[in-house]
Amino acid sequence: MKLGVSSYTFAWAIGAPGYPPTAPMNTFDLLDLAHELKVGVVQIADNLPLDQLTEADLARLRAQADAQAIQIEVGTRGIGADHLRRYLELARYFGSSILRVVVDTRDDHPSPDEVIARLRPLLPEFATADVILAIENHDRFATDALIHIMRTLNSAHVGICLDTVNSFGALEGPALVVERLGPWTVNLHIKDFAVRRADHNMGFTVEGRPAGRGNLDVPWLLREVGRHGRDFNAILELWPPPAESLDATIAKERAWAEESVDYLRGVINAEA
Repeated sequence: MKLGVSSYTFAWAIGAPGYPPTAPMNTFDLLDLAHELKVGVVQIADNLPLDQLTEADLARLRAQADAQAIQIEVGTRGIGADHLRRYLELARYFGSSILRVVVDTRDDHPSPDEVIARLRPLLPEFATADVILAIENHDRFATDALIHIMRTLNSAHVGICLDTVNSFGALEGPALVVERLGPWTVNLHIKDFAVRRADHNMGFTVEGRPAGRGNLDVPWLLREVGRHGRDFNAILELWPPPAESLDATIAKERAWAEESVDYLRGVINAEA
């Protein structure tokens, strides 16, 4: 297991919808920051789409990753055949053993059976490339649907990118998600959180926290996912609530990343 950061560790600095920074973080900045944090993996996801880089920039990014001894994991959103084939090429180009994917796009929300029908013809290409398609548990699909996809495709080159918070959107908490999806987990998004009652007592809010300072029992998480014997990297993601200004929010995000990496490095070393 290696500790890494994601382009979603720094979503505010890159640019959250409706909150454009004055100088958005780019892929090269992300690798520089990962190097400063002394982590060995960077997952570049759909908020920094690699397919929009020129061939020259892709070569520059690979050279920078090599120079900084950083492993790049490739991620995207959407399961169109041509789109996935392009990202499979990018995964091979960067030596990424996984391709993390969020199934849904703004205009496409396939059913579990549609997901299976679209992905099945592509599996021989993933097998030839020796890349695992890591489907993230993202809001809409409950674990039953994801297990149906895993069991039906029944391939060593399809697995789960397990996020510790996303499934709240499907009314499922981390304990259930880890228990049910653990056997298929090939990539782990560690995202700590706090659930608290609103000040007016009518409802709850779910907010991000630095790793180790929320409701997520990280040592338990690593043990439970790890007991299935599969190799996976632990990728930090963050959900910092907005501060009084975007600049202050970005500064908080950076501070949370530093604190979280320090905490997770200690926990991972302890669990090794």
